Amino acid sequence: MTTPLHATGATPPGSTAPFDSILRTLSGSPAETWLEAGRALVLKQDLDAAAAVLHAALAHFPDEAELRLALAGVYWQRKEYGDAQVLLDELLARQPNHVAAVFTLARLHAERDALPAAEAAFRALFERFAQPADLALRAAKMLADWGRKPAAAEICEAAIAAGADDAMLHLYAAALQGQLGEFERSRRHYLFALDHDPRTLEFGAAYGLASISRYDDPGHADLARFAALLQRPGLDARSRASLLFALGKVHDDLGRFEQAAAYFREANARVDRENWSRKNWRRVVDARLSAKPLPARTPATGECVPIFVVGAPRSGTTLVAELLGRSPQVRNRGELDWLPHYAERVARAGRPTPQLLDEVAAAYLAKLRQEESGVRWFVDKQPLNFLHVDLIRALFPQAAIVHCRRGSRDTALSIWTQHFGSTEYRFAYDFDDIAAVLQGCARLMARAARDPGARVLEVRYEDLAREPQAVVDGLAAALGVPAFDCSEPEARRHAIGTASVWQARQPVYTRAIGRWRAYAPFVPELLKLADD
Repeated sequence: MTTPLHATGATPPGSTAPFDSILRTLSGSPAETWLEAGRALVLKQDLDAAAAVLHAALAHFPDEAELRLALAGVYWQRKEYGDAQVLLDELLARQPNHVAAVFTLARLHAERDALPAAEAAFRALFERFAQPADLALRAAKMLADWGRKPAAAEICEAAIAAGADDAMLHLYAAALQGQLGEFERSRRHYLFALDHDPRTLEFGAAYGLASISRYDDPGHADLARFAALLQRPGLDARSRASLLFALGKVHDDLGRFEQAAAYFREANARVDRENWSRKNWRRVVDARLSAKPLPARTPATGECVPIFVVGAPRSGTTLVAELLGRSPQVRNRGELDWLPHYAERVARAGRPTPQLLDEVAAAYLAKLRQEESGVRWFVDKQPLNFLHVDLIRALFPQAAIVHCRRGSRDTALSIWTQHFGSTEYRFAYDFDDIAAVLQGCARLMARAARDPGARVLEVRYEDLAREPQAVVDGLAAALGVPAFDCSEPEARRHAIGTASVWQARQPVYTRAIGRWRAYAPFVPELLKLADD
């Protein structure tokens, strides 16, 4: 650990505070006073003095957990991660149920991309000690954000089994279990949430329940349930939209396309899309097309191979990623949101240096691998990454870009009938906006495909649905992945966090091909799209 500065009485390097004076003032004070002094120095961003004061305090009060926690936080801010972890491990060895220390340690591990260690820190707390529902929900959300959704679901389930009856915890557990393919368990949690707290409607409980179900019975209880909830007085726009999308989904499953279209039309009209601009979108696409190519970095020997699955939403990206992930040699990391953040970092630099590109690539790959050093291929299935093809090419010349395409009318209809949670999909509720996104995607990917150095592989959804093994065999050969049987489900428990949460776990089917024809009499906007 860092050498304690109180031994010399010197002012810590870079500190603005006279250290001797601080020590004399604090001499004989209780631990709380030392702690407040350290925190005050942190607020002034005098981290060197804060570390020295808290280090000296621990010499006087070695059993004070809060002093140890505060000093760990200072070391973390100074990027002295090893020292911070030692302090937190010491604290938890004495007090294994110290909640703040566990959360701090988990976040510290996550920042260093040691996600198995972050998960283990939470498991050690929640599997041994009963905790309130709000803490379980907080930990579960953190784990889910880090891509550890099975562990997040287990923490929710443990809290519920221990007696937690919080509807929001049930709602989050429902979403997680649905993404993990545990549809019956998910359904029970959704029903509990809807029955116990009307606020869960605002957070999409009705549509969540419909999205994990396949309705073939006109007398199904959910149809009456959703219709009754829609009559509840005082519904806000978000709750009403969720219910309308849910009713549209039920009628679509039942083949009642006129009723489904009416519900979907009203649902789309109620979604706030003010933060999305068609004009701005086109400007972004034009700027990408006119930008000068970035210099490509040289991958390290043996570097893993990212596979970026891109394309318009609802064009088959989830299905492609799911089938590729069934290879024991491939890890499907799902829909990641990292690349846009790295793109912003590179853009701020103007003309990026080779060093910056190496740093960004290393950070991305560390998150992608998650300490699985023996795996060579990893899938990042974020459809909108077609906006960042140039950056992908610069960071990972060895990467493959799988471009998923589907008939425009089927794609547009499928987008329009989904209630997306992400603000990135605000275009999904207006056909003119949807058409602009489809056109932008086509332009960007056509330019990428013309680049002779690009590894762009095109997959047509219709071909994949009709002959999945043949298409996957072709992809595997082009990627260098050993041949495998894509009809065998992935052995590892994993989450599907997209609108295809139910469909992607069913045997591949063709009934969605040409689905737009059933809706054309009721949604004439579809006929304005050129069906490629």
